[in-house]
Amino acid sequence: MENVVFLEIALVVIVSTILGWLSLLTRQPIIISYIVAGVLLGPWGLKLVTKIEFINEASNIGITLLLFLAGLSLHPRRLLELFSKTFPLTLLTSGIFALVTGGIFYTFGASILESVITGVAMMFSSTILVVKLMPTITLHQKHMGAVAIAVLIMQDIFAVLAIAFINGGSSSSVVGWITSILIGVLLTVVAILAERYIIRKIIMQVQRYNELLNMVALAWCFSLALLSEYIGMSHEIGAFIAGVALASGPLSNYLAENLKFFRDFFLVLFFFTLGAKMDFALMQTIVWPTVLLSAVLLVLKPLVYRVAFKLTNETPKFSREMGFRLGQNSEFSLIIAVLAAEKGLISAADSQLIQLVAIVTMTASSYLLVFLFPTPLGTSKPLKID
Repeated sequence: MENVVFLEIALVVIVSTILGWLSLLTRQPIIISYIVAGVLLGPWGLKLVTKIEFINEASNIGITLLLFLAGLSLHPRRLLELFSKTFPLTLLTSGIFALVTGGIFYTFGASILESVITGVAMMFSSTILVVKLMPTITLHQKHMGAVAIAVLIMQDIFAVLAIAFINGGSSSSVVGWITSILIGVLLTVVAILAERYIIRKIIMQVQRYNELLNMVALAWCFSLALLSEYIGMSHEIGAFIAGVALASGPLSNYLAENLKFFRDFFLVLFFFTLGAKMDFALMQTIVWPTVLLSAVLLVLKPLVYRVAFKLTNETPKFSREMGFRLGQNSEFSLIIAVLAAEKGLISAADSQLIQLVAIVTMTASSYLLVFLFPTPLGTSKPLKID
């Protein structure tokens, strides 16, 4: 069995790397290449990878690290500033996306709970895609980069709450959600105190040993994740709280950069398993809802963001570009779809629908950004800015 697992992991890495390289050469979205690798090697393709569940379990580490690093970029003081600046805009736009898409889904015959979860899954924009396709100078030194990150961080917070809601379980989800929030607040306070008086001292002692420094950060992340799961919350929430607590430390930015590779590697496995677990037998029943929802979102999101940013006194040019940059579904949509299906809150077909809409909108948005705006993968010299 060990040889089989080694062989299959090796195949995943090799094929994902080759397809990722080809996508880079042909200016295609890299994330999509990992999903295609899953389709190619999985049960509906060459059937060379059979330990899908094992790889899926390993890929959950990527989700944990994704939320840990999202929290690591949120210094508590900065978190309060972002609330005041981006909360109204992000809440308004997210509500519109949820109402419209959830309403459409309800007309297809879905239950209220399924419609709510689907609408929530459609609220977010892709942090990975927006950051990857924004020039570095814009991302770090210009107003557009700061605003984009602020909106994305607010959406990350909403996504964390959505995950807490989903982990609430059944018809008592609302009670579970409120309980999770209260426990989360208490756990956050305890985590901040523990980081300030224990973890920070350990980090300062080992800061000259890079590998041990990374291990301390990962140990802190997984400790909070395990504690969170033990007290009835999800390990993803615990990882996020661990990141927020660590964000006030002196080496938070350094740690975030160091740990990105670990996150990205396990996220490759996550996207691979999405492709491998796609049930093409369901395609006939969801193809038209997928096309409709994707088309609605690709028009609705850029338009709503454009109007919303104009209302906050941004320039028409800024508002238009930001609308397109945020005009797709998020990797959080994929996570919510998978978690909701595992909890039995939505059907396998609904989960597949949400995943396909995310893939279609991310692919289409990638093409629009590459052809219309400056990106590191620009199709012409004026648009290719790293």
